[in-house]
Amino acid sequence: MKIKVAVFFGCQSVEHEVSIISAVQAMHSMDREKYDIYPVYVTKDGEMVTGEELFDIEKFKDIPKLLEKTTSVTLRRQDGKVVMSFAKKGVFAKAKEVVIDVAFPIVHGTNCEDGTMQGYFEFLGLPYVGCDIVSSAVGMDKAVFKDVLKRFDLPVLDAITFYAREYAIDKERKADEIIEKIGLPAIVKPVNLGSSVGIKKANDKNSLIDAIDLAVSFADKVLVEKAVTSLREINCSVLGDSDECIASVCEEPFMTDEILSYEDKYTSGGKKTGGSKGMASLSRKVPADLDENRTEEIRTLACKIFKALGCCGVVRIDFMIDTATDTVYANEINTIPGSLSFYLWEPAGVPYKELLDRMISLAFRRQRKKEDLTFTIDTNILAGVKLGGTKGSKGSKI
Repeated sequence: MKIKVAVFFGCQSVEHEVSIISAVQAMHSMDREKYDIYPVYVTKDGEMVTGEELFDIEKFKDIPKLLEKTTSVTLRRQDGKVVMSFAKKGVFAKAKEVVIDVAFPIVHGTNCEDGTMQGYFEFLGLPYVGCDIVSSAVGMDKAVFKDVLKRFDLPVLDAITFYAREYAIDKERKADEIIEKIGLPAIVKPVNLGSSVGIKKANDKNSLIDAIDLAVSFADKVLVEKAVTSLREINCSVLGDSDECIASVCEEPFMTDEILSYEDKYTSGGKKTGGSKGMASLSRKVPADLDENRTEEIRTLACKIFKALGCCGVVRIDFMIDTATDTVYANEINTIPGSLSFYLWEPAGVPYKELLDRMISLAFRRQRKKEDLTFTIDTNILAGVKLGGTKGSKGSKI
């Protein structure tokens, strides 16, 4: 019997469209001999829909028309299983239901990749692919990510973080404080977004204020760090779980500006190919032109970061090399990377279909571990409870 996989994508995120690209890529690469695939597209309004049309990337060019051909779905737990129910179309239509074996979230950004969707699956008791709630949340928050790595003595740049209200009270004072503590040039980032959304480099005070204004339009919390002017960016993917993991080959992406932008990542390749291929279309050198020692240093660091966060599945970790000091820093982690970083695994001898298989297997392995844990205890605490009036169990008023 085939494994029933629900692939979740879209969501209320500024990376909504990127998620669509990554998910359609993955669904076309899954082994249809092993899996029954149910695409679950989460609209920008938060509605979950499914339908055969969702396998076709071309149909997403007209989303309102696409939605007319889809069916709303809901998930519920029943008799120890998770059931996906399809909305009835027509008075006499028969309701359709299917038991889902595993969820495969291919989502990017806030409101989904940050632990939100993972919490939904945990609540349902549905096995799911990828990082858990905590590692997803830590990976999304760039400031917390830095704090965790510092705790494990892993190399990151120092940074200042602050909230939008604090900045709005006195922009000039905050800009002066940043220049005094961090210096210029600096990189300004929304703390919880990916795909380079809202990130800008600041070379002077005016451009610093402009960059922060942009960042706070996307997030309530902002991070500012010193810019590495003699920079090489190197990315490495990791596959596994808390027990064991392996690193992929390294890549060096190329950018059209001082920062690897959203356009560099997702649209520049599409101009040449006639359609975006997600992160797979980015101009890059794979494997990166690094000597053996530096390559091994980065791959080892990637695995240490993966384990420090307690990750599972496939992640991509972005590094910076300050060529002026020959120092490697971890920049950020993508807990659900664009295109699932398959382009870094194929050169390592892991075809995309096999990569997806391994990710699904890891989801089931985590679920088996979880089922060995105790989450409830036998207690008779309710047997002797008598509630009189508005008294609570400890005598307090409620």
